[in-house]
Amino acid sequence: MTSTLDSQHSLLRDVVAGPRSVAALAPLIGAERYEALLRDSAAFRQQFGHSTIWNVNSTATGGGVAELLQALVGYAVDLGVDIRWLVLHGDPAFFAITKRLHNALHGHGGETTTPAEASHYEDILAANAADLLERVKPGDVVLLHDPQTAGLAPWLRRAGVRVVWRCHIGADRGNRVTEAAWGFLRRYLGDLDGYVFTRYEFVPSWVPAGRTWIIPPSIDPLSPKNAPMDPAAVREVMVAAGLLDGPHARPPRAHVVAERLPTEDEPLVAQVSRWDRLKDMPGVLEAFAVQVAPRTAGTLALVGPATGEVADDPEGAQVYADCVREWGRLPRAARERVLLASLPLDDLEENARMVNAVQRHATVVVQKSLAEGFGLTVAEAMWKGRPVIGSAVGGIADQIVDGAGLLVPDPRDLSAFGGQLRCLLGDADLWHRLGGAAHEHVRRNFLGDVHLRRYAALFRTILSV
Repeated sequence: MTSTLDSQHSLLRDVVAGPRSVAALAPLIGAERYEALLRDSAAFRQQFGHSTIWNVNSTATGGGVAELLQALVGYAVDLGVDIRWLVLHGDPAFFAITKRLHNALHGHGGETTTPAEASHYEDILAANAADLLERVKPGDVVLLHDPQTAGLAPWLRRAGVRVVWRCHIGADRGNRVTEAAWGFLRRYLGDLDGYVFTRYEFVPSWVPAGRTWIIPPSIDPLSPKNAPMDPAAVREVMVAAGLLDGPHARPPRAHVVAERLPTEDEPLVAQVSRWDRLKDMPGVLEAFAVQVAPRTAGTLALVGPATGEVADDPEGAQVYADCVREWGRLPRAARERVLLASLPLDDLEENARMVNAVQRHATVVVQKSLAEGFGLTVAEAMWKGRPVIGSAVGGIADQIVDGAGLLVPDPRDLSAFGGQLRCLLGDADLWHRLGGAAHEHVRRNFLGDVHLRRYAALFRTILSV
């Protein structure tokens, strides 16, 4: 394969993340945490001077990393930090390669990267690196996100730029697939200034312990996806999207596959995630249809983004098609209890409000991933006081602690998953206990001030060396 990008000049796309008010966080995190954030940011600005932090990732929309950057970059801007966000440019072949690497780091897949594919990966990133090196200046720090960006690191290091690689994904236990993926990436990631992972379990053995930082993600409680929404607004958004039965003046905003729409008072089970094989939407559908629908009331909503609008996930359309096919094979009685919804991404604030409404309306939120880096939708639902059932994999296990939700030890055990879901649907007192504890756990551990202060400590350490 050969790159077709070399003749283009400005490959990297600037993403503008508007400032987020740090002061607005104060009532949620308390005076002590708020003052600590202001002190740390002042010390950071003094040490960092006129340098810039550059974030580089592979998409501006449609995934957890993009959502994290919208919030963190916005808060950092409000704190007076010179921080930028760039999205690299790649072609379909590049994103097919990096999607395989993504799955492999989770321990799934198995195809190795051929020499021709490795060459194509390097060509694409060499072209992006040339653009990036025209922007950075001495003293800057570049924060690269995930496998799509790893090949930029050697170019930046040769130019004397400080580089931190942030890996949002990983496997709790390595296997030959993860070893092959790390073997491919290691050639680009030697001798960086820092390495950031979500969990210690994700760190490969060759990464220097002294340069390793564990920084779990966070949610933005003030974003349109997580901000308070009263029941009337929830219902209005759900009906307008086409996810809830009711009169609406315009065509539904979401693309919905369903025999019927649930009524307002009908229990709703929801999983909100990408159409990604590792999120196991088909497994959720099967478990609900076989284990839950015949024995208790309720409807399942599988909710994901419009597949054509997520640039760095070429598998999404196929996974969505698989779900539609499996839905069509269900007996009619079960099919009437399941809907598939694709939410548009042309208006990001509208998309966020739809997700917010789905999670707030849901009786139970599930996240039955086969592997997971963190799973922001878990913390988002917990923040809204929803009881969550999740797989005991990756960062989900760090979010759903005892008393704050339910974990399924084996995500492939559909019987156990279905049993927990039936139990939760039938016990309103348990809903409220789990939901209240979930909200407080997220408030203490997974809001933006904690996240920002950990990054400030990382960058201050790098700058002091």
